[in-house]
Amino acid sequence: MENTKELRTWLNDMQLSHPLVIAGPCSAETEEQVLKIAHELKDSDVNYYRAGIWKPRTRPGNFEGVGALGLKWLQKVKEETGMKTCTEVANATHVKLAIEHDVDLLWIGARSTVSPFIMQELADALEGTDKIVLVKNPVNPDLALWLGGIERLYSANIKKLGAIHRGFSTYEKSKYRNIPEWQLAIEFQNRFPDLPLICDPSHITGKRDMVFDVSQMALDLNFDGLMIETHIDPDNAWSDAAQQVTPDTLKQMMIDLRVRKETTSDKSYRESLENLRAQINVVDNQLIDILGKRMKIADKIGALKKEKNVAVLQSKRWNEILGNMILEGEDRGLSEEFVLKMFKAIHQESINHQEKIIKG
Repeated sequence: MENTKELRTWLNDMQLSHPLVIAGPCSAETEEQVLKIAHELKDSDVNYYRAGIWKPRTRPGNFEGVGALGLKWLQKVKEETGMKTCTEVANATHVKLAIEHDVDLLWIGARSTVSPFIMQELADALEGTDKIVLVKNPVNPDLALWLGGIERLYSANIKKLGAIHRGFSTYEKSKYRNIPEWQLAIEFQNRFPDLPLICDPSHITGKRDMVFDVSQMALDLNFDGLMIETHIDPDNAWSDAAQQVTPDTLKQMMIDLRVRKETTSDKSYRESLENLRAQINVVDNQLIDILGKRMKIADKIGALKKEKNVAVLQSKRWNEILGNMILEGEDRGLSEEFVLKMFKAIHQESINHQEKIIKG
């Protein structure tokens, strides 16, 4: 993608005094529910009212949305409150119906982004639209799929584009419903710096009491906005009850969240920052040096195993290392999640080194 500066224009044109806020229920359940939530949010900082009309479910039998009927409810939201509306689309029919009902913003969900076929169908259906289109990251942590989805839409002459970071599925133990993998979002920002990036803390956390902290983290990382699921009676919501907040909770969050400055001209700050960054550079170089030394030892282990015809993977030894390192990490203020990721990566590199020695 080249000459992408126009991608941020739609957000700049809004002249917001705060990050973009998209809020509303996970699912449109009834007309009364949709309108009541909208009226409670109309005088807040919410810029777009969201509601899921078609709900992709992992297994059949669960609530799959009210369908096109809900689009009429969104029209009433606009008529009665003046709020702009948005919903998820997953195929060409959804796109056609949403545009016919004057939905202002369309987003493409994580289950759609994983399929280039679906993304191309959506790009064809949306070609040349002046609607805002946001693309959620794919379910799995595959940056190429996310980038590819954006590129297909951009190639279809859709200029009001943006992305939503909603976390990634994992089989690993985690406090999150979908692990944030912030480094992937940061890499995405580096690749598409002119593309507005929104955070969906509801789907990342899966728990309403964690939504604020993840929202603040996103703002600390210079995200452009938030998409937060909001319901008048979250505990009895027809879908994703645990992660939705009440309108009053959302309003208080908008007061409590802090928007950070990108930088400051304060001389003492800049001097202190440069000093600390210099210290980080020294430690990072030491880390690389230590890891290099560790891999040289792994090479020697590989040579020894080759000589004695011993298998590379030693599960008992690996589990002992992992258990010890998790405990050591806790003593040093490192989360179990971080230690697991780091040592799994180190272990995999060690295996690669040993396999190379044995095959050589």
